Amino acid sequence: MWRAVLQTALLFLAPFAAYAGFLALRRRYPFEIDHWTKSAVSTLVLIGLAVAVAGTLLLGVFAERRQGAYVPAHVEDGRLVPGRLQ
Repeated sequence: MWRAVLQTALLFLAPFAAYAGFLALRRRYPFEIDHWTKSAVSTLVLIGLAVAVAGTLLLGVFAERRQGAYVPAHVEDGRLVPGRLQ
């Protein structure tokens, strides 16, 4: 569960990091408030949302799927056998 939340958050934050990197490459201090105008931040938010949604959909479509039946954990001969896919 945490992996899905973390991946989506990182995809959302990627445009902000790219913009900060762009400012640093242009030899401007990226933490100066003048560079983070309302239009720049709103554009980055929209791009971040689009990237997060697209990335989540692509991860859902192309994720590895396992086929087979799940055999739950059970006790055989007094020993616990862990659950597995068969």
